[in-house]
Parts: sequence; C-alpha cells; structure tokens
Amino acid sequence: MGDMTNSDFYSKNQRNESSHGGEFGCTMEELRSLMELRGTEAVVKIKETYGDTDTICRRLKTSPVEGLPGTAPDLEKRKQIFGQNFIPPKKPKTFLQLVWEALQDVTLIILEIAAIISLGLSFYHPPGENNEGCATAQAGAEDEGEAEAGWIEGAAILLSVICVVLVTAFNDWSKEKQFRGLQSRIEQEQKFTVVRAGQVVQIPVAEIVVGDIAQVKYGDLLPADGLFIQGNDLKIDESSLTGESDQVRKSVDKDPMLLSGTHVMEGSGRMVVTAVGVNSQTGIIFTLLGAGGEEEEKKDKKAKQQDGAAAMEMQPLKSAEGGDTDDKKKANMHKKEKSVLQGKLTKLAVQIGKAGLVMSAITVIILVLYFTVDTFVVNKKPWLPECTPVYVQYFVKFFIIGVTVLVVAVPEGLPLAVTISLAYSVKKMMKDNNLVRHLDACETMGNATAICSDKTGTLTTNRMTVVQAYVGDVHYKEIPDPSSINAKTMELLVSAIAINSAYTTKILPPEKEGALPRQVGNKTECGLLGFMLDLKQDYEPVRSQMPEEKLYKVYTFNSVRKSMSTVIKLPDESFRMYSKGASEIVLKKCCKILNGAGEARVFRPRDRDEMVKKVIEPMACDGLRTICVAYRDLPSSPEPDWDNENDILNELTCICVVGIEDPVRPEVPEAIRKCQRAGITVRMVTGDNINTARAIAIKCGIIHPGEDFLCLEGKEFNRRIRNEKGEIEQERIDKIWPKLRVLARSSPTDKHTLVKGIIDSTHTEQRQVVAVTGDGTNDGPALKKADVGFAMGIAGTDVAKEASDIILTDDNFSSIVKAVMWGRNVYDSISKFLQFQLTVNVVAVIVAFTGACITQDSPLKAVQMLWVNLIMDTFASLALATEPPTETLLLRKPYGRNKPLISRTMMKNILGHAVYQLTLIFTLLFVGEKMFQIDSGRNAPLHSPPSEHYTIIFNTFVMMQLFNEINARKIHGERNVFDGIFRNPIFCTIVLGTFAIQIVIVQFGGKPFSCSPLQLDQWMWCIFIGLGELVWGQVIATIPTSRLKFLKEAGRLTQKEEIPEEELNEDVEEIDHAERELRRGQILWFRGLNRIQTQIEVVNTFKSGASFQGALRRQSSVTSQSQDVASLSSPSRVSLSNALSSPTSLPPAAAGHPRREGVP
Repeated sequence: MGDMTNSDFYSKNQRNESSHGGEFGCTMEELRSLMELRGTEAVVKIKETYGDTDTICRRLKTSPVEGLPGTAPDLEKRKQIFGQNFIPPKKPKTFLQLVWEALQDVTLIILEIAAIISLGLSFYHPPGENNEGCATAQAGAEDEGEAEAGWIEGAAILLSVICVVLVTAFNDWSKEKQFRGLQSRIEQEQKFTVVRAGQVVQIPVAEIVVGDIAQVKYGDLLPADGLFIQGNDLKIDESSLTGESDQVRKSVDKDPMLLSGTHVMEGSGRMVVTAVGVNSQTGIIFTLLGAGGEEEEKKDKKAKQQDGAAAMEMQPLKSAEGGDTDDKKKANMHKKEKSVLQGKLTKLAVQIGKAGLVMSAITVIILVLYFTVDTFVVNKKPWLPECTPVYVQYFVKFFIIGVTVLVVAVPEGLPLAVTISLAYSVKKMMKDNNLVRHLDACETMGNATAICSDKTGTLTTNRMTVVQAYVGDVHYKEIPDPSSINAKTMELLVSAIAINSAYTTKILPPEKEGALPRQVGNKTECGLLGFMLDLKQDYEPVRSQMPEEKLYKVYTFNSVRKSMSTVIKLPDESFRMYSKGASEIVLKKCCKILNGAGEARVFRPRDRDEMVKKVIEPMACDGLRTICVAYRDLPSSPEPDWDNENDILNELTCICVVGIEDPVRPEVPEAIRKCQRAGITVRMVTGDNINTARAIAIKCGIIHPGEDFLCLEGKEFNRRIRNEKGEIEQERIDKIWPKLRVLARSSPTDKHTLVKGIIDSTHTEQRQVVAVTGDGTNDGPALKKADVGFAMGIAGTDVAKEASDIILTDDNFSSIVKAVMWGRNVYDSISKFLQFQLTVNVVAVIVAFTGACITQDSPLKAVQMLWVNLIMDTFASLALATEPPTETLLLRKPYGRNKPLISRTMMKNILGHAVYQLTLIFTLLFVGEKMFQIDSGRNAPLHSPPSEHYTIIFNTFVMMQLFNEINARKIHGERNVFDGIFRNPIFCTIVLGTFAIQIVIVQFGGKPFSCSPLQLDQWMWCIFIGLGELVWGQVIATIPTSRLKFLKEAGRLTQKEEIPEEELNEDVEEIDHAERELRRGQILWFRGLNRIQTQIEVVNTFKSGASFQGALRRQSSVTSQSQDVASLSSPSRVSLSNALSSPTSLPPAAAGHPRREGVP
C-alpha cells in the first residue's frame, strides 16, 4: 500500500466508482467538485443539488447524531469507493542513488583517479623497464614476482574507496529510514475524534472514511475535507490554503466548508467527512506537485492541454522539487535548520581541508623536484624516450603520496560522527520521552541557557481537583457537605457546571481498582465535574435533558475572553446564560451574588474588593486557581443582540467561587534544581493569577524567598517594555528579563515577546539560547521563535506539536532535563571525536610530509593511511559518539553560542599527544633499524617488497592511536580516562575489534598493505610504546592549561556569521505557523501553493504595475492568531480552483500592508 503512486490511486478509484456509484447518493467526483467551492457559492450549490447537509448525510448513509455504524464491510466499501485518508509519500532515495551521492566526494574522486592511473601503469610494461640508464636506485631488490604485484596498491585503494562509499551510503540510508519511522510514528500517534454507532471514539487519522461524523475542537488540524453540521463559534485559520491571515467563521448557512490542513482556532463543532486522502484539497494540491514520480509526466501533459498558462505556472515547481534542492529549501523554510554545531563544524572542516591541500601540494612538488634534480642534475642522466613510462610511474607514485596526505588531512569521519551521535541520541531520547522532530534541536538543547515553561500540565500534574469553595456567603476550606448548601443554589450550580462545559469532557470510572477516576477532556472542567460528584450530584441526566444540539448559543473559551458562556432557552421561552471563568474577570461582571438562602443579593464593587481580599487572594496564595461560576437570565423579547458580547456578558449573578488545586509533579522541584545547577534559568509563563503562579513557583523552586527576582502580570510587563508610543523597546526588555522569573496572566503575544526579547538581547556576553514549552494553539508563535520548542504529547494541540522541535511524550518537565543532558552529550561526543581525529591527522600529515621530503617515500603507505584514516575513524566515531550521558554533564555551565569547538584543554591534548607520537615515529624511522637489528626500509626502490622496518612504524602508529582513543574519552582534562568505560559496550568492542584486525593486517596483509610479519618481541615493543600514550596522557593532564596562553582555540563562530540571512528578515516570518512540518507531503504542498500564488501574483502585479511588495510579503505567508495580528490581512482571498486554472483571476497585490506596532 505504502508506495502506490497517486496514478494507481486514481485509476483504481475511478474504476470502482463506475461500478459502485449507485450504492451511495453521490459520487466521489461530485463531492470533490463541491469541496472546491467556498462560502456562499458552496451554500447555493448545496441548496440546489442536495437541499441541505442532512440530505448529504442521508445520501452518504450516515446519521448526523449517531455517525456511521462502523461495521468492517461498510468501512471497507467506503475506502474502496471514496479512497483512503492517506497520501502516498514521496519515494525514498534508493541505496544506489545514495551510493552515487557518496561517490561525489572530491577527495574520493581524486583517490579513484590516482588508483586507476596506478593500476593502468602497473599493467603496462615499457620497453625501457630494464634499461640500466633509466633511474637511480631502481633495480635493487626487485624480482619478477614483485613486479607482477604492482597492481595491488591501486586495487587496494579502490577497495578502500568502495568501503567508505558503502559505509556512507548505508548511514544515509538508515538515517532516512529512521526519519521515516519517526514521521510515521508521529502520524500514527495523530488521532481524531469521530462518532461511530453513537459512541465517541478516537481513531487514527488514516482510518477516517467519507461519511464519518468528526468532532472538531479548538487546536485541531483538520484531517479531511467536510461539511459543517452543527457547532459553536467555530473559527478556522485557512491561511495554509488561502494565505488569508484572518480567521474564517464557519456556519451552516454562510460557510460550511471545512478543509483538510486548516487549523481550528476557536470553538467546536461536528462535520461530515466528504473527501479524504488524495481527493481532499490537501491531496489535490499534493498530487499537482507530483508525489509519485511517474505521476508527474502524465500530469504535465494533462496540464498543458488544459491550460497553457497554468501549465507554465506549474513548470518551475517540477524542477524545484527535485532531490537535493528540496533539502536546501527546507533549510530556508525552517529557520533553525542549520544548527550552531553544524556551523562550527563546517567552518572547522574547511580550515582543515585548506591546510591539507597546501600540505599535499607541497609534498608532491618537493618529491617531483627532488627526483628530477637528483636524476637529471646530480647524476646527469639524459631523458631517454624509452624511459618515459618509468619516470611517469614514479610521478604517479608521488601523486598518490600527495593524495594520501590530503586524504589523511581531511577528517572524513566528522560528518559521520555527527550523524551517528545525533541518530543515536534521538533513538535513546525516545526512551526518555523526548520525540525529536528536528535532529539539530537535540544538540541545541545542550547549549540552552533559559527555559520558559508553562505551568499547567508541565510543572503540575494537570489533574485538577476542587479543594476549596465559596458558596452562599461561606468560605469552605474543604469540600462542603451537600446538605449545607441550599437546594436552589445546588440546582443552579449543577446546571451551570454540567451544561456550560464541553460535552466531550467527562469523568470515567478508573481503569484499575483503587486508581483515581479518569479525567477526559478539558482538565479544568473535569475538576468542576469532579466537584459535583463530590457533592453527590450527577451531571449526566442534566446533559441528556439538554443535548448539545439544543444549546442556543455558546461563547467558547479563548485567551482574550478568559471565560466561557452557554445560553439555553428555558421552557417559558426566556433565555438563561451560564458563565464560568477566571474569578477576577467574571466577578467584575457580577452585580448580584446568591446568599445562604439561595436569594440573589446586591454585589457592589466594594463587596467585590472585600471578596478578593478575603477569599480569592488567600486561595491563590495556597497555589489554587480560582474559578467563578455565574448565571444571568435574559428576556425572550426583544431577543438580545447575541453578537454584542460586552452587553450580554454583564450583570451576572455569582453562584460560587471554587479553588482548584493542580498539584506540582513530585519530580519537578528536583529537575528544576538540576537545571539551576547546570546554569539554566527556569522561568514560568502562565495565564493564571499572579498569586497562584507565585505560590506554585515557590513550591517548584523557581523562586526562593529572599532572592532578588521579579514576578509580573502581563499588563505590567507590557507597560514596562513599551515606550510612550506603545512600541516595544529592546533596552526596556533588557532591564526586565534577567530578573524576571514569573510572568502571570500573560497572553500568547506576551510569551512570544518575552522569548523574542531574550533571544535578541545583547545584554549578556553570550547570546541566550531559549527553550520554550507550550501546549495550546496560541503557543505556536513562541514555540516557533524559540531555539528549541517543546510541545506536550498528551495535552498539546496539533498546532503546538507542529510548531515544536521536540515532543514530550509524557508532558513532564523532568524530561526536559534529560534532553539537556543528551544535548550536552552530543556536543561532548563530537569534541571527543575531534580530539582523537585531529591527533591522528596532525601526526599522519607531518609523518607523510617529512618522510616524503627526506626519504622520497612516505613511511606510511597509501593503503595503510586509508586504513588508519577511513576505517579506524569510522569506528572511532562510532565508539566515541555512543558514550552514554552521565549526571556530571549537568554540573557545568552551558557552552553558549560562540564557544569554540576545540577548547584550550583539547588543543593542549592534541598537540601534546602529537609531540609524543612524532618523537617516537621519527626515532623509529631514522634509528629503528639499529634498535631492532633489521634492514633499513629507507630509500627502497619502486616495487621492493615490504620491509619489517616500515611495518614496525605502521604498527606502532596504530597502537598509539588505539590507546589514544581511550585518552580521548575525556575532554575536560579529567585524570581517570577509564571512568565508566564498561557502561559503553560499543566502545570496548570496537577497540578490541580494531586491535584484532590490526594483527591480521600485519601478519597476513602482505603486499597489499605493504606489511611483513613481525616477531613477538617486536609486537611487544609496539604495544609497549602504545601504552606509553596513557602515561603521557597523565603527564599532559598535569600541565595547567592557564599557563599555555599561546594555544589558540579553533572552530568558533564569530558574531557576524551567527545570524544567517533568513533570520534578518525574520520578523515577517515570525508567526509563520507551524503548518510546515507534520508531514513531508504537507511541506510540499504548502510550499508549492505559496509558490503558485506568488507566481500568479507577480504576473498580475507586473500586468497592473502595482508595487509588488504585497506579492513578496505573501511569500512568507504570515499566519497568526487574530489577537496577535490585527491588520496583517493579505489582500486576496483565493479559491484554489481559481488559482490553479486561471492566473488572471486575482486582484493585483496591494502595496505593502500597514503593520501595527507590537506585532512581532
């Protein structure tokens, strides 16, 4: 099923349709064309063709109340006729494509060329081969068998290149596979609520079929197209499809069209699903962008016939959607794609590469010059034509030595180490409840200096229980006895709570004996329903008397109102409105209050002030959230103007005020202490009352009594950061944020302003790296702006999850501490690997270079170099990148953005070990033959057999690397390098494995590896010299780094490179909603659609000659909450069908939009 392309989908669906069309009252085509209409057109079309939505439900054999029967054959039939809710993913790259990509590496190409030339020359026996007059020391120890073996070197180089390519390709392949696994896991976790056989059930999005009745609510991402049947106050953000940043209000009589891929920003309701998968609006665009490969050609032809202009618009999309450009786009799309670490690494690799290139060029030049001067000037040999091939062979040998130097200089293992380290961390982080959506977020987390956390659900358990109440003039410190409450008051209270809450909120019996009852739905409402159950009342009968369809009007909760109200029609035709919300907000609108006898008495402002002092503040100081429940009776005639909220939500009668406790999670205080010890400031940003927030912050340990800190409310915060004109000033924010610990009663905009203010601040010497947690739709902008956004896996809305980089699957703050640990571990792993790799590189380059200059032949042969460099490095990167994190990582301060990759201590280690290794290798090179009483390997002729002398040098070199790998496990100058070595089985296996292979190479490698077998005593010496590395490591650790002022650090990012260009024009993309990431497919179609629109607009703009600022502004598709952006509406509402069929149907883009200050 997975790789069926869309064309198969279509043909299959079309075939089925003709045969089954009669079973349902509408065909797929009809529904598809219906969904392409918008607003009034759609209403007219529904009236003309079907009558009303109920008729459509009947034709689709579904009931608006009961939903589908949900039987397997019925669902199967619907899937066959109308398709599945599944968009086939783009085909992954095949293994061969990845191999081909790995072959594009420049150094590998140079090696391949060298190897092929070397091979060719070894098979070519020139006539002058045995001519005495050709070259100096040529015909020494050569015998026939050796000459035949000349091809081995070339072949060995080719073989090692193949190894490298396969390893790289396999890595890419497994990374891609892991990523797809992750995506599919995210997709499987995405569930949606539908009604089947009268039961409300949650099913995976892919299981939704046409005819399902789906319940949509605040924060959902719609999974399929549908028609709105019934609901309250539903507002949708359709900017992902239309580019309109205004929210669209949906109603049965004005605009019933709900489209897949759009976000519910407010309200709730029910819809009947009319199109799924490739037939939904998302799917259609996605197909236009060619999800499957073969699809594209067919579509292309079709498009050309249909409409030349549209086809031209589509052309650029095709070319741009190819393999690699895709990633580049993605990099621009998501501003955090290139992480700090990758920036530093790229820079370092370039520096090393340049140095290597210079060294290798010098090596080749010196070798060639020395040879020509020696042969033709000193020995005055003539250049004989028959000798040319022999000389060429020498030059090729020199060239190969030069390339070897280059290969050794460039740390190929680096990208590998990063990939392995990140992939390993991500896999392990899954176990620690962190689902990482962007690889680099994991390493950025290690540098985090500030965490702005939500309170509810993250720091607290999100299990709300009412513990205090103020009813009938009495403040009860625990749940009151039901008999002590007046019957009239009780009846009002029960109705107010049962009716004025989402009907999806319920309290279910516990799953296990002795467990707590399960809370489903909005947790605050669950707390209130629980309060009713504690008062021995039941809410079910009240709800069944007044089903959701009968509710007259609902004002849903949003972050501006901070209250929710429901209007019902009483039997005598008059109206009653129940209201509940934050107590200080609702009490301001109350003019009466119920007394002990259940009578309403006057409630004056001074009574209110007293109540705040006597009831609400004491509750809040105990860390309770206070909720006020109230009601109001309204006359039937004249019918009130329901849209005039300010008049309706007024003159209320207060029934009661309750204090809801949301206990702090037991593991949070410890986690926060760890963060503070690790140099990370934790700030709490919450919508709660300031006293509640302060009480919880003290319980969590965010603030300690007696410290110098700020707790502000949103209003006060805004007053302090804005100047007289109401503009936000960075200097003002800089005065506040270092001491700010709690921001209460904050709106989403405040949260975003705070995060942006901290990130943009230059107040401290290091730029702050900010992590933010969020669960609500309104947290989207802040999550997007933060360096790392954490979304809640359980309580989080789809919008929040999409804007985030990491999803906390258990909603727990202590998982963030785990993420910090893993992030720091990634950074350290890469530093460990760098320390090891650079020591190898420095030594190998100098040995090859000096050896070549003094003895015309590198003591380390090309194949040996490749073994050391490519294979050992690959394994070393595996060994060092998979070190598990330890608690000690949390004892140091964060590194910050501009800390260099290679610290002074590391530089000291690298140079120190290099000195040791070079001293020993050169000693062996020049006096080794005397020490071991063996033949000297220096000045050996071209094809001479491998000497014991050079084998000892090679073997010693490898032994030193092996033991240095153990030294590299510590980078902060610790003494005990064996600490925790057995916790990492991979490391032990690799060290022992490399050792075993080395024995095989030396004893049995023979000619290909230029090795001759060694005796036991020679082996012992090699190992002994290697062990010296560990002793030498202790010596280096004794030298204080502070004394070595001359050591430079390397691999730091300068301030200027810090901000990529995308970030400079970022304020336009700031609130760019998280539409982007959930599925690769979605990325494609959002991007494609934006591009189509921009192209169309640009064409029109040039036609009309208007300023095309508007078209450019549209590019960033600014989307946002209505309260964030008042006047960023974009000029043209585009119906998709128009946009794709005729590029002239749009009005010209308006010249730049006015922008309200304070909009980020």
